[in-house]
Amino acid sequence: MANVSLINLKKQFGASIAVSDFSLEITDGELVAFLGPSGCGKTTTLRMIAGFIEPTAGRIVIGDNDVTNTPVHRRNTGMVFQRYALFPHMTVAHNVSFGLEMHKIAPVERDKRIREALDMVRMTELKDRYPRQLSGGQQQRVAIARALAIEPKVFLLDEPLSNLDAKLRLEVREEIRTLQQRLGLTTIFVTHDQEEALAISDRMAIMHDGIVQQVGSPQTVYEHPANLFVADFLGKMNFFSGSPCADSQFLTQEELTLNVTKLKPDTTMVGVRPERTVLSSLPEADNNIAVTVQNVSYLGAHIHVTLKGPGVQRLTCQIPNTQAGRNDAVLHVGASLYLGFSAEDCAIFNERSH
Repeated sequence: MANVSLINLKKQFGASIAVSDFSLEITDGELVAFLGPSGCGKTTTLRMIAGFIEPTAGRIVIGDNDVTNTPVHRRNTGMVFQRYALFPHMTVAHNVSFGLEMHKIAPVERDKRIREALDMVRMTELKDRYPRQLSGGQQQRVAIARALAIEPKVFLLDEPLSNLDAKLRLEVREEIRTLQQRLGLTTIFVTHDQEEALAISDRMAIMHDGIVQQVGSPQTVYEHPANLFVADFLGKMNFFSGSPCADSQFLTQEELTLNVTKLKPDTTMVGVRPERTVLSSLPEADNNIAVTVQNVSYLGAHIHVTLKGPGVQRLTCQIPNTQAGRNDAVLHVGASLYLGFSAEDCAIFNERSH
């Protein structure tokens, strides 16, 4: 396996900048997720690492080798595509064999690697089937086996689960993570799915408009977003615009006074995650906002409540479904309650808009 260094990487298509000054060190055996909305530059970055797109500027180093201008077949990276890219006229075994043949692996060694790769993804018994005879999840396993069979230094995955149903996505992503950890594979995983990135990665690189907004562990990025884009894109957050009015106190545009830990003089916005809020009939927290229930959505593991706050402000609260029916009496449209949250759970920002 190997480290990957991206040094001031840039890609420009005409007047449009797809990736701007991307620098990142990925350590040996680490799984890093590139996360962001469509068009943010994450797949372009991945394809530059793989060698399918030539950078406009910057360098790509894998291990001790600068591969910026190295052809795809000499980079020793294994890539899994969003649409699998299996050959329909080839069996499972022949699909896995294809990359090995391109790398001119001897037949005996080739057969050994095919067996090992199919064993890893539990597809040995289906080695003689064709892609049309496989489910979506099985096809994805074949694509993973084909990428692993060449024993890549770096494993690249481009939205590999987007064509699977919700339950299968969960199963396959856990399999990918287990394989990656067992093999110690340096892995880059591109996705627009927040839960996927949070669940599978050692670190996340959040991208927007070709620029890396924040890099960190899932917990760090979620709990301590670097800016409003990260806070708003990753999960949900209630925002309050305004300015500090005293030590540890923030006056919102709606003239609410919020108690905020670690408030700074240049803070222009305060945010709090919906799952860090509570609803009650009496004010009981550090911060209490009179609200009216507008909508209640039962989502199984939790209950999502939309609220009307001061003025026209829309707020949300997420309640764990730890005791079904307990909140039925108060959680109805039109109910007048208090949205409460602690001073410590407030995130602070010094940006004017998001």
